Amino acid sequence: MPAALLLLLLLADSFDIRGTLVPATAASVALHGSTSPFHASTLAGADGRFRFRNIPQGTYTLIVFIPGQGETRKTISVGPSTAGPKGRIEIAVRLDESRMTPDRSSVVPLRELAIPRKARDEYRNASRRLQARDIPGAIACLERAVQLAPQFAAAWNFLGTIAYQTRRYADAEKYFLRALEADPNAYEPVVNLGGVYVTLGRFDEAWKYNLNAVLRRPNDALAQSQMGMTYFGLGRYDLAEKYLLEAIRLDPAHFSHPQLTLAEICLRRGQPARAAGLLEDFLRRHPDNPARDSIRAVISRLRGSPGS
Repeated sequence: MPAALLLLLLLADSFDIRGTLVPATAASVALHGSTSPFHASTLAGADGRFRFRNIPQGTYTLIVFIPGQGETRKTISVGPSTAGPKGRIEIAVRLDESRMTPDRSSVVPLRELAIPRKARDEYRNASRRLQARDIPGAIACLERAVQLAPQFAAAWNFLGTIAYQTRRYADAEKYFLRALEADPNAYEPVVNLGGVYVTLGRFDEAWKYNLNAVLRRPNDALAQSQMGMTYFGLGRYDLAEKYLLEAIRLDPAHFSHPQLTLAEICLRRGQPARAAGLLEDFLRRHPDNPARDSIRAVISRLRGSPGS
């Protein structure tokens, strides 16, 4: 890449994502910030093509939903190293029905039917606020939604996600528990609580929720990765490796960075070459990660260490 073009991309405030679903099909497509609050949505046409404009640098979860079939998720890294000319990022999303979460949207719990229209409008407004990076505005909309409808599990979960991403972990725990109180069968607050407890180092509690999530959705890379991190925290490295490898298989660029935890396991086992390979794989998938220089230095030391 010419130096002038690279400099232009480094200075860019945002990027365009152009995607194609394979095989081509119409679908709804959403983009969620993986580590900071953000939401945008669009539609893919019958040709499977979709586009998101003016997306800031960062890591995102792309969610594709096909009515009657299900949902699939893919982590994408947005930044100068993954962009082509003019800041464009081209991606292809392969739709593997065996990995999709089945569509159960036709089954609506009675508590959902009782949610008033004003509460749903506030929920939608919160998504629009996040697309504009107005986090306080999104929170205010969601707070009004749950005031109008305390049984609105998705709104409680949305509040919890924002709290988690802004490092308000006590609030996140509270909101996810309220979501489960509103809908004990909801999946998202279960896996999200597992993430909160991993972050807080409360691994016994994390185990309960992450095991529940893995059993319910074995094709969810987040659940698999968090289960691996839980076993790592409990010192059970063989089980941790099993789940972390499955997370990498499902979503190699997953935002929870399973390669980093697995590399730490390898170091504790005296496997520097394998650890270096995992770190190199991580950098290939996240070339603009802020810790890239430090990780390269670690790789250099590991490649030069005895037994590597």
